[in-house]
Amino acid sequence: MEVLHEELPFDLDFHPSSPLVVTSLITGEVCLFRYGPESQPERLFSVKAHKESCRAVRFVDSGKVILSGSADCSVLASDVETGKAIAHLEDAHENGINRLVCLTETTIATGDDEGCIKVWDTRERSCCNTFHVHEDYISDMTYVADSNQILATSGDGTLSVNSLRRNKVKSQSEFSEDELLSLVVMKNGKKVVCGTPSGALLLYSWGYFKDCSDRFLGHAQSVDTMLKLDEETLISGASDGVIRLVGILPNRIIQPLAEHSEYPIEALAFSNDKRYLGSLSHDKMLKLWDLQELLNGPQGVNGDEPTKSGSDDSDDDNDHDGMDVDVALTSSKGSRSKMADKGQSSSRPASDFFADL
Repeated sequence: MEVLHEELPFDLDFHPSSPLVVTSLITGEVCLFRYGPESQPERLFSVKAHKESCRAVRFVDSGKVILSGSADCSVLASDVETGKAIAHLEDAHENGINRLVCLTETTIATGDDEGCIKVWDTRERSCCNTFHVHEDYISDMTYVADSNQILATSGDGTLSVNSLRRNKVKSQSEFSEDELLSLVVMKNGKKVVCGTPSGALLLYSWGYFKDCSDRFLGHAQSVDTMLKLDEETLISGASDGVIRLVGILPNRIIQPLAEHSEYPIEALAFSNDKRYLGSLSHDKMLKLWDLQELLNGPQGVNGDEPTKSGSDDSDDDNDHDGMDVDVALTSSKGSRSKMADKGQSSSRPASDFFADL
């Protein structure tokens, strides 16, 4: 199943219970589609949500609300039935918002172009945590519920661990040679895997975040997005347009799953029942793949032979991070942000955003 957008899509998310998928576009639009096994996705609405590019979109409140974050520094809540605006926070950040993730039923996190992470509590209707640890754009975030922490990667080449319970940065890696573009937590929380522009996957051992413990060179091009399939395997989306199944420890490309197009993969997501894998690319196409069919055999993909990592996974040379020590690292590196359409800075105070939710 596939649907062509008129402009470049940046992000997608599946509804938590219904056959709905939402996408966000470079024009600031948010598009909602209904999909089914026997038909092409049907566009339910397309609304102009933001003045500038809409880079991130998520369903919240059990799927009743669509949240979107934009380069114009704002976060918008839209009704999933009508697409109409419910609440609008015009100045959520001082810089353009690049990532938006759901933490719990009542909290979300946003990350901007200058490395700031904010956590929003929908019950208190306010920003409850702020982390100023990175020096460049937030490329990806994930929530670790067991320890109540946000892991974030950045264009400054570092991985950070941010404690919501203590409202402080618990750890930050040293600066890598590459930007860090994507991350997943694997091996029952023991490993954090990060994608890079060179195609290398960097593996960090939990509690040893100073430097990566393993470097897997299986991808030839940039790994822009990843999804955890299970504790042993992940699905990667690379700039060559190929979606791959990747094994972690042992590190190997198990098989190419599909070729979205010849253009970079912008985003990947699972449907709520994991029946479908959604992918976005620079060809402006949203594709919904039958996940089981992909796993049963590659869908007309040229190229990849299974690749194994020649490195071993050892933390012997790594110094254990003081997980409870505040971190304040600086870098001589300049900004390497890929975000070309950054939002304008704003010094106006944030308004009460969640009052209508």
